[in-house]
Amino acid sequence: MKMEKLKIEYSHEGAVANIILNDGKGNVLDNIMMLEILDLFDQFKENKDIKLITFQGEGKHFSFGASVPEHTKEFAEIMIKTFHKIFFEIIDLGIPTLAKISGQCLGGGMELALVCNFMFADKTAVLAQPEIILGVFPPPASIMLPLKIGNARAEEILLTGRNIYAEEGKSIGLLNRVFETKDELIAGTAEWITKNIIPKSASSLKYAVKASRATFNYIMSIKLLYLEELYLRHLMKTKDANEGINSFLEKRKPVWENS
Repeated sequence: MKMEKLKIEYSHEGAVANIILNDGKGNVLDNIMMLEILDLFDQFKENKDIKLITFQGEGKHFSFGASVPEHTKEFAEIMIKTFHKIFFEIIDLGIPTLAKISGQCLGGGMELALVCNFMFADKTAVLAQPEIILGVFPPPASIMLPLKIGNARAEEILLTGRNIYAEEGKSIGLLNRVFETKDELIAGTAEWITKNIIPKSASSLKYAVKASRATFNYIMSIKLLYLEELYLRHLMKTKDANEGINSFLEKRKPVWENS
């Protein structure tokens, strides 16, 4: 399968599948990239030897997030449902996942990192859920952030859209490891994987993931569908949600009507 917006590299004698987001400067998660991720997941289902899936961005940034033009009322349903399928598939796969984060990791990009069992970063990392600035909200992050770092911290991040830098991410328990540079991140992660993942059984790791994530997966499986409905059937019918997206695309300040 030829991929337009991803690269796949196998390491550790085929036990680690490294997915590289590769769509220019921002590695934007558009519908094509999302479908390519889902195609790779179908391949992984047939490979009993994969012990870890990693995600990283080509170049300086992890990902600027999901494609804003695909958030417009016309395309929102297709985009949201395809995006959410990635989370359901990761739950179903049960293979451990790890995000290697450099530079900007925003919106849907941060959500892709959040669903991973492990989040490693370098000191250039900037994470944020800026959806509220556009008048919308991030369904997966609205569930995952409170589960990972607690409601009080998560709500501040979700309701302000502010940036989280690497050191704060480590101190609040969001990031597992922080390295000085991207090169050190790549090398240090490879070494960590060799020590901590490779000696384990691939099949046992899947059961361990399902066990350690029993509550996380249960809540995600139920609440993500609820928030999808809230987003598509209610939020996207408001004037302000559409104004926020349109003002971003038109490069102007939004004019809120509070309705």
